[in-house]
Amino acid sequence: MRFVGLITARGGSKGLPGKNIALAGEKPLIKWTIDAAGKSILDRTIISTDSSEIAIICERAGAEVPFLRPPELAQDDTPHIDVILHALDWLESHGDLPDYIVLLQPTSPLRQAEDIDGAISMAIDNDADSVISVFPAPVHPFWIRRLDGSGRLEDFMTWPEQSGYLRRQILPPAYAFNGAIYVLRSSTLREKRNYFTEKTFGYVMSEENSMDIDTQSDLLIADLLLKQRAR
Repeated sequence: MRFVGLITARGGSKGLPGKNIALAGEKPLIKWTIDAAGKSILDRTIISTDSSEIAIICERAGAEVPFLRPPELAQDDTPHIDVILHALDWLESHGDLPDYIVLLQPTSPLRQAEDIDGAISMAIDNDADSVISVFPAPVHPFWIRRLDGSGRLEDFMTWPEQSGYLRRQILPPAYAFNGAIYVLRSSTLREKRNYFTEKTFGYVMSEENSMDIDTQSDLLIADLLLKQRAR
């Protein structure tokens, strides 16, 4: 089977402008993902971006940027799945439609090659339609509440056999998506336009490797962690 990595990095980012190429650990943020992909068992990795600036930085980092994404697929409300399908169409038109496309977002710079390989192996071993990376949920869903219109606390949702505050030690394990790795069977993704099927598996990553960069504070913390790892 053939696995192709896809790193998506659009130029516009309102929350943290220029975050995909912001410096972290003395490298552009996206280079950490390029490097991890290059050390993994992926057969090939390509970049999908609408930005010529990002494309140049990625090429200098040794990445393959075979096309520039059209502007209509680089809007704030563009579904990520449309970006992936666009890349699959491009790959097919150039004779390289993979069995699986492996989405790697550049905002997960602490993800390791071993994480990518582990998720791919899980897909192979289970004949999965998709494998999505997760990590132990920082806040257990049993503890989540919401405020009603008057400010009173109420259950966010109804849980079976829930009785007040439960100790962490006796709660069932809960996992949250970390956005680092999506191993997606190409044919299933095209047919269902969905990441999730009855054959979707979760690949568990560590809390540290799961860090997702969304704010300036995240970037500062990642910078410190990445510099520490490089020592």
